[in-house]
Amino acid sequence: MVDAARPDAGREHTISVVVPVYRGERHLPGLVDELAPLTAPQRSPAGHPFRVTEVILVNDCGPDDSARVMRELAAALPWVRPVWLSRNFGQHAATTAGIASSSGDWVVTMDEDGQHDPADIGDLLDTALRERSTLVYASPRNETPHTTFRNTTSRAAKLLINMLSGGDADATKFHSFRLMLGEIGRSVAAYAGQGVYLDVALSWVADRVTTCPVSMRSEGDRVSGYSVRTLLSHFWRMVMTSGTRGLRVVSLIGATFATFGVALAVVLAVDRLAGGNVPEGWTSTVVIVLLCSGIILYALGIVAEYIGVAVNMAMGKPPYLIMSDPHAGPLGRDGRGT
Repeated sequence: MVDAARPDAGREHTISVVVPVYRGERHLPGLVDELAPLTAPQRSPAGHPFRVTEVILVNDCGPDDSARVMRELAAALPWVRPVWLSRNFGQHAATTAGIASSSGDWVVTMDEDGQHDPADIGDLLDTALRERSTLVYASPRNETPHTTFRNTTSRAAKLLINMLSGGDADATKFHSFRLMLGEIGRSVAAYAGQGVYLDVALSWVADRVTTCPVSMRSEGDRVSGYSVRTLLSHFWRMVMTSGTRGLRVVSLIGATFATFGVALAVVLAVDRLAGGNVPEGWTSTVVIVLLCSGIILYALGIVAEYIGVAVNMAMGKPPYLIMSDPHAGPLGRDGRGT
């Protein structure tokens, strides 16, 4: 029975799959073959009706012949939509471009290399509906198939981002295999400034971010498109867009130095008056250095706070995001016949 208060109940969930393509010549056909069965109406493991209505392949101008493969797939399959970038902009920019071009109730982003199993999309949807979540990240049950060094440094970097963000974003959940409410994803793609890390931008507006356990598959013989330089670039982008807490550290250090300078001045003055053996001129020099450096750093911290406001504006961090009634949208849709 359809709930009269929820006219959208019972309708299938439409899903747009976004795949940034850099070196996908050998892997794209296999990935599209795995996605093909999901383009037919079906139900998730929990019984929710859904269908992949479009697979958006974003050409990030890699060094191989991915463009030709994309054209062939689009010509053969009406639900494959290629998006062409003018040059190589990187995975996050390509992913954002694909999200902006989507039209589904939900958007799933996944890599081209076969690590992510399309069969898990139904589980991601079930998690979103069960937890009333607008953003669900895949949570690998097994170790991500990268080198131990890369996995270790990735975990350490995410913990650092958590400290800098002050809890606004839980970087330990970040993953390129994710499902988001279409409205959320397209809004982020519209307002996020250049250079903003996609997952940080999503954390600004997404409600109840959750994870779904999945099993990661091997990349096979694919050569990773990430070098040490690009990985460091991603890390620095996360740092720069994770918030202004790092700027506030400058003020804290300045205040600490100034306080220590005053305390040391009192101690040395008392020692001097008591006849202690304090070298001539040393007391005033140390106190002046500590006080001046503390005042300078504190002043820089205040300036940094103003810069932080400007940075948030430049990044496009919104003060609010208007959406449709969640009860009448995909999150309020129950197609299990209950």
